[in-house]
Amino acid sequence: MITIWTDGSCLGNPGPGGWAFVATDGAKTVERAGAEADTTNNRMELMAVIRALSAIKAQKVEIHIDSQYVKNGMQVWIKNWKKNNWRTADKKPVKNQDLWMALDTAAAEKDIKWVWVRGHCGNKMNERADTLARTAAESLK
Repeated sequence: MITIWTDGSCLGNPGPGGWAFVATDGAKTVERAGAEADTTNNRMELMAVIRALSAIKAQKVEIHIDSQYVKNGMQVWIKNWKKNNWRTADKKPVKNQDLWMALDTAAAEKDIKWVWVRGHCGNKMNERADTLARTAAESLK
């Protein structure tokens, strides 16, 4: 079992953004981060999870995330989006469809337990992911 903490950051919204994840198996910890020049916070939250799942070889993962958008998207909304040809309940195109599709593909290969954590509340690993994402975004200023 690999435990992962993810976060996204955006300076502006849209603006320069960063994504990051911290993954550990209890013995070894891996950190990764990246940035995009013109993006949104939600896109960076999605990208953090996509990048984490793509980098981690383990089948069983526990993802700690402070984004209700991503957690609810994967656990509640995505089934209907796919059934409705990537349309929302009010028939509008799903925002960030490209990343939702990429995340759906990456998640299909894993046994994922989703854990929501409140952001900026002292959770050491969540705070680390936040710092990495923010630093990545700031590198583009």
